[in-house]
Amino acid sequence: MLFKLIIFAIIGIAVYKFFGGKLPSVPKPKKRGKKDLEDETLVECSKCGTYVTLKESMMVNGKYYCDECV
Repeated sequence: MLFKLIIFAIIGIAVYKFFGGKLPSVPKPKKRGKKDLEDETLVECSKCGTYVTLKESMMVNGKYYCDECV
């Protein structure tokens, strides 16, 4: 009886080491940060009227401009 427990313990440790010391789990979906959403927000250029992302625009005196109009 004790021999069976030792064998099962050895097999359990081997499986644990095979998976890198971590138990397998389902990966969690990544949450989008606030920074990602802000970079993808569209704003209208005050000069030409085209819509560009905040990442591609520049703010001058409280108005957004695309990089072609600056």
